[in-house]
Amino acid sequence: MTEKKKSVLGRGLSALLDSNDTTERTREKQYSNNIASPQQQGSVILNIPLDQIEVNPFQPRTTFEEESLNDLADSIKVHGVIQPITVRKIENNKYQLIAGERRLRASKLAGKKDVPSFVRLASDQESIEIALIENIQREDLNPLEIAINYKRLQDECDLTQEELATRLGKNRSSVTNFIRLLRLPPDIQAGLRDEKITMGHAKALLAIDNPLLLLSAYKDVTGKGLSVRQTEELVRTLESKPKKNSSTNNKSTAIPFTIKKMQDQLTTALSTKVLINRSNDGKGEILIKFYNNDDLDRLVEEITK
Repeated sequence: MTEKKKSVLGRGLSALLDSNDTTERTREKQYSNNIASPQQQGSVILNIPLDQIEVNPFQPRTTFEEESLNDLADSIKVHGVIQPITVRKIENNKYQLIAGERRLRASKLAGKKDVPSFVRLASDQESIEIALIENIQREDLNPLEIAINYKRLQDECDLTQEELATRLGKNRSSVTNFIRLLRLPPDIQAGLRDEKITMGHAKALLAIDNPLLLLSAYKDVTGKGLSVRQTEELVRTLESKPKKNSSTNNKSTAIPFTIKKMQDQLTTALSTKVLINRSNDGKGEILIKFYNNDDLDRLVEEITK
């Protein structure tokens, strides 16, 4: 990915879809001629026939609520399409959708023959980036959908979490916390998707390493309707219990309350598991768990800022 491309992405979706450099004279000519030269593409608005637009094969969104689409179609019948969709020209009289599939679908439901469209030059890679970023900026995404889109954008665009956060205009720790949700077992991810638990519940549960213990805690949270604060207390209780496969000296190695409280404070502050090992003479070590290079970078930034 070139440096020029990165700088554009860093300004977010508005930069990628920018068409403000189009003059009124150019727009009048574009509408009257209904054609776009390669030099004009990227700042052109055309009324394009719906049968000339194919869907985006990189579209990250797979479900569209029928009632919401019908409401939008009713609005389009009265007011038309207020915000143009974004397409790229792939051959003569053929365009591929980049962003705005919901508006495209609703226009078809409304019986429209054409739809106002920004026409821009875009590679496959840029088309993926625009579609993903637009999808991330939807207001109705649940935390799991946000996590999936963050991870896909990171992987498909070959970005570090820091670069991803910059492009999204987000704090890196926030991006990391969302991506960490994908480490949860499928059952818990489904619960997050279906709003049985919140982001706060999921973040607290991530402190549990043992998968069986984690699933057991999740069942307690959903079965008893625990709040986030109660979930954090449950996790602290479970993590403080001696492990069954530990040595017979369990009783002598119980963690003092003050140390356990410090561990919990650090775990919450750093969003990862923290262990404090202290000997009788007051010496010891703090163990901070990380899960990949990006997580390590995030922790270093959190500690040193």
